[in-house]
Amino acid sequence: MSKKPKKLGNKPKDFTAQIFKILSREPSKSFNYKQIAAVLELSDTKSRNEIIRDLKILKAQDKIHETEIGKYQIISKAEYYEGVIDMTSRKTGYFVCDELEDDVFVPFINLNHALDGDKVKAYIYNRRSSRKPEAEVLEILERKKSEFVGVIDIQKNFAFVTTANAKMYTDIFIPKNKIGDAEHGDVVLVTLEDWPKKADSPFGSVIKVLGKPGEHNTEIHAILAEYGLPYDFPIEVEAYANKIDTSITEEEIKKRRDMRDVLTFTIDPKDAKDFDDALSFQVLENGNYEIGVHIADVSHYLQEGTILDDEAYKRATSVYLVDRVVPMLPEVLSNFACSLRPHEEKYTFSAVFQLNNKAEVLDAWFGRTVTYSDQRFAYEEAQSIIETKSDVIPAEISLTGSEYIVPKPIVDATLKMDELAKILRRKRMAAGAISFDKVEVKFNLNEEAEPIGVYFKQSKDANHLIEEFMLLANRKVAEFIGKQKKTFIYRIHDEPNEDKLINLQTVIAKFGYSINFRSKKDISSSLNNLLSEVVGKKEQNLVDTLTIRSMSKAAYSTENIGHYGLAFDYYSHFTSPIRRYPDVMAHRLLQFYIDGGKSVSEEEYEEKCVHSSQMEGLAAQAERDSVKYMQVKYMQDHKDEEFLGVISGVTEWGIYVEIIENKCEGMVRIREIKDDYYTFDDKQYALVGEVSKNILQLGDEIYVKVKNADLVKKQLDFHYLRKRE
Repeated sequence: MSKKPKKLGNKPKDFTAQIFKILSREPSKSFNYKQIAAVLELSDTKSRNEIIRDLKILKAQDKIHETEIGKYQIISKAEYYEGVIDMTSRKTGYFVCDELEDDVFVPFINLNHALDGDKVKAYIYNRRSSRKPEAEVLEILERKKSEFVGVIDIQKNFAFVTTANAKMYTDIFIPKNKIGDAEHGDVVLVTLEDWPKKADSPFGSVIKVLGKPGEHNTEIHAILAEYGLPYDFPIEVEAYANKIDTSITEEEIKKRRDMRDVLTFTIDPKDAKDFDDALSFQVLENGNYEIGVHIADVSHYLQEGTILDDEAYKRATSVYLVDRVVPMLPEVLSNFACSLRPHEEKYTFSAVFQLNNKAEVLDAWFGRTVTYSDQRFAYEEAQSIIETKSDVIPAEISLTGSEYIVPKPIVDATLKMDELAKILRRKRMAAGAISFDKVEVKFNLNEEAEPIGVYFKQSKDANHLIEEFMLLANRKVAEFIGKQKKTFIYRIHDEPNEDKLINLQTVIAKFGYSINFRSKKDISSSLNNLLSEVVGKKEQNLVDTLTIRSMSKAAYSTENIGHYGLAFDYYSHFTSPIRRYPDVMAHRLLQFYIDGGKSVSEEEYEEKCVHSSQMEGLAAQAERDSVKYMQVKYMQDHKDEEFLGVISGVTEWGIYVEIIENKCEGMVRIREIKDDYYTFDDKQYALVGEVSKNILQLGDEIYVKVKNADLVKKQLDFHYLRKRE
């Protein structure tokens, strides 16, 4: 059946929100129905009568009072707040406001066209029937987003676009003249232009056709478009980048500390294309070690005020999808000029430390350098040296595909730095740092970017070696500026919310684990014990995920509150300027202060921090969506197979199941479980069979089969087969 716009009919109009808005703008003034009608530009008798009716209703609800016959004023004790709408998937929402202790429920009828994430002004009141507070949106102050991705349904004289986002409760009406080149069933990007008061759906126009649903590139581009992320560079930005002089000149070298003769190498993933950090190592005459953390000097090429810098700031981060990287910088910089490639001289920004055998930092130097990378290692190659203490890299893990011998100085440097990194790590853990080594799901892709296998990536000693020295550089740079009390960009991480930890405790107790709440250090220690105890167990991924969710989110800020997860008083991001804009800003500020500059505007940089945190969040969501998409795509080809899974979530509408061998998660709907009639028991986090009393609860292992794999919604539905005995 073709979809038609809903008729408005002759039902009475509700002017409540508009009346509230008018009265709240001038709380000391009284209005009669004529004045309100004039503001609303209504002159017909019917509308005026409806205004009179709504005024009487509001008065009866004690939301306004009658100052004199026929004149009304907002009640001064009425509660008005600014906040954000957080939609549910059931066409209702919650009003989230820092000034309120709890989020406030917003019924659908009170949303008044507000969408998920919108900043709004709302009125809070108590419903007489339940005495629970509810919120009504009075005004939309700022739309979170104006562009949406969906599938277009073209009719004779108009079209509708329906999104796959469960929180988007309305489709978008597209007039015939704004459909563009879209064809029926295309995935399109639309912009929301208007939402007339009388219309059920907002009006929009098609701004880009992304392709046909289910096609690989369409879905990847749709993921990026959903979060407002680009997938290519404007022509003028590429042209500007290609004209930059990327040569290494004697004139520039003279301005820098020349460290080209110091042994230097990189350790990165096998498939890495941009190498933004390298380590140098030498033994000093006093027996101590000089270890240099050398970072690509992106700020040398990325000059403030240029279109290239504007584009990098706008993006703020590279986006790492399953099958591609959407870089922050054009390839000429990210993969070539700035990348610390083997056997090439590069401009770098360095943190050079003198350490003793106890991994104590005796001296630190920061500044611009020029370096030469003697060797490029993959993590697997460096791990082989650490595990075997041998200089032979076997062919099966070698980047070259054949066995080779590593020069002795590099082997010695790797082993000594591994030793020092382990001491640094032990010190962090003793200080209360939390060890999150969550299993990462990775895919083997064929030439068409189709997933043909799933594997898991876990950090080993070689990863920890790099991690510890990058953490050291980030910490010492932040400390160097922080102690001068000058404006800087910190990476901060607040303490976890106790309510979230209590919820975590409730879940993990079902597996026999517990959290010690006696002190901050006890909490950290028990979380570390928890994370180490679950390694290799069926509930590991579930517990890891829930523990991470119980933590506060790390963010960028000029206000330093320390980093809880790392147990650092000072921390910044300095080591990845090719892929993170905050690191570029950290480089610029560090050089500015080394040159004697005065503290910069905190307000200006806080704004940049907020933007960087927001873009990082969007990139993370896009990355998660691309993993979900690949998981669904992978499972499409395994529909006839039985899988053993662990119940990772229980709700009143069904159970979420994570397949143990590949971490793909899907849902078994409660109505699909045929061996009994099940009801949800929220105390046990379980579904309970009415007749059999069979219990399906968090952590149980069950066998499932794929029922449906929806690429567009990125959702898996499973058939429940049986419980594992």
